Amino acid sequence: MTTALALTRPQKAAAILVAMGKPAASRLLKFFKQDELKALIEGARLLRTIPQADLERIVAEFEAEFTEGAGLLDSADRMDTILNESLSPEEMSAIMGDKKFEPVPEGPAPIWPDLEKLEPARLGAFLSGEHPQTSAMVLSKLAPQTAANVLLTMEKPMRSQIIKRMVTMANIPDAASRIVENQLRVSVLSQKASRDTSAGQERVASMLNEMAKPELDDLMQDLEQAGTPDLAGVRSRLFAFDDLPLLPQKARVLLFDGLSTELVTLALRGAAPELAESALSAIGARSRRMIESELGQGSEGIALADIMAARKSISVAAIRLSREGAFELPSTQAAAAEAA
Repeated sequence: MTTALALTRPQKAAAILVAMGKPAASRLLKFFKQDELKALIEGARLLRTIPQADLERIVAEFEAEFTEGAGLLDSADRMDTILNESLSPEEMSAIMGDKKFEPVPEGPAPIWPDLEKLEPARLGAFLSGEHPQTSAMVLSKLAPQTAANVLLTMEKPMRSQIIKRMVTMANIPDAASRIVENQLRVSVLSQKASRDTSAGQERVASMLNEMAKPELDDLMQDLEQAGTPDLAGVRSRLFAFDDLPLLPQKARVLLFDGLSTELVTLALRGAAPELAESALSAIGARSRRMIESELGQGSEGIALADIMAARKSISVAAIRLSREGAFELPSTQAAAAEAA
């Protein structure tokens, strides 16, 4: 039988590990250095049966030294590692009481979700000035729809260079990915954070889109004369049902392809011939005949509020498709022409 007074420090450590049991001890052994493991093994070979009272004194001695800071571990980082490896978050919460335990994050959160919220044209303009390999890497990290929208804002030669590199791209080293992320965080996201007026533009545009076309045009003219800032961003979010003839044929086909004939029929009740034709010319022949047959029966008994609500639904659909990059609204095209 061995007494606590006769044990060396390695033997005491071995005794504590044995008392902890195999699962817990095995998790801790990986954190010992090679020479420490050797001393533990040699100490354990010389161990004999230890009385329970002596084992309790060894544990108390260990607790006292740990409380005083006996240098049992190289650093707090080592302790974090042991805790993360040995205990679940639920076990840590039980130990820490009301203090919530969360592992220390290794670095900044990934930037890709934030990049996907940017305007495709903004990100495309930035990537156009970068090396195609860098741009290919960035787009490979984004959602396919977002990456496609960004590509469509870039010049065709640049698109081809980027896609060619995306096809042949291998796994990206973490170090290279971090360098690009840091550059984007500084060059793109920091500018967005310092002056992001998109939310305000969205609120104003939502309000203006509730107005009738004549009132909307008058107000936009007043805002332009008053020098309202970021008016182009507001204008790019505006679209009224009466603007349908200004959309290119391809855009109108995309718009009406996802709309029901019932909604289109209701929206075209009482519409001017030119406006009705701009919608009907973008619809299949069979659907067009059905809608024209319904319109030929007149609009008696149809509430004006229902007609306006249907037109509003189509306007909202056009704005949504524009925001997704499917096409540009006529207000955006006009703004670009004025700038040129």
